[in-house]
Amino acid sequence: MFKSSSQAVPERTDIPRHVAIIMDGNGRWARKRLLPRVAGHRKGVEALRGVIRACGERGIHHLTVFAFSSENWRRPADEVTLLMDLFMRALENEVAKLHENGIRFRVIGDLAPFSDRIRDLIREAEALTANNTLLTFSVAANYGGRWDVLQAVRQLIAAGISADRVDEETLTQYLCLADLPEPDLFIRTGGEQRISNFLLWQLAYTELYFTDALWPDFDNAALDAAIASYQQRERRFGRTSEQIGSPVGRQ
Repeated sequence: MFKSSSQAVPERTDIPRHVAIIMDGNGRWARKRLLPRVAGHRKGVEALRGVIRACGERGIHHLTVFAFSSENWRRPADEVTLLMDLFMRALENEVAKLHENGIRFRVIGDLAPFSDRIRDLIREAEALTANNTLLTFSVAANYGGRWDVLQAVRQLIAAGISADRVDEETLTQYLCLADLPEPDLFIRTGGEQRISNFLLWQLAYTELYFTDALWPDFDNAALDAAIASYQQRERRFGRTSEQIGSPVGRQ
């Protein structure tokens, strides 16, 4: 298990080990083209397919995307139904390709509200790809950062761990991504500049990158621009520039 960035300074690499993405802008992409929102979501799946491939080619080991938040149930019922259908079709059609390319697939979040069919497909996909090592691709579905912390606390209580034994390292072990390093780079498309209840605990020291590009338009060049921005960041983790031996603005 990896230590959190507040407990130990992670190794600095030019290529981020773990990238987290909020894929925003599908609906606006469709609206600009006078298309139904679902057309934007379908185009977004194509964009995600390309980003997964690009991450593997660039040596990124972990990719976590926010596909459906716990707040997205508030959307119109017909859109939620279409999103669930799109999720199911993606599970049916994409997992074999991920497996062929050595990609491990997993879903994080509260799966209880999903249909039996979707839950079965998720379990089958996770089992099929469990031993793949090129890239860990995590999909946050019916996920919220506050929910993640809350479910970790509930597990601590259920395990009978006394309050005096609870510290940051103990709590971290029960979070959804406990077995992965914290994200080095967070990307949000679509122009909004907030993290929207995504990986609240894990993003504490992550470099944030916001772009106006709508998700269906996010391609290899856009990913490279985000990585280039990351490479210019000075990651101090509480230290001074002098301590890390780098000029301000670059390590």
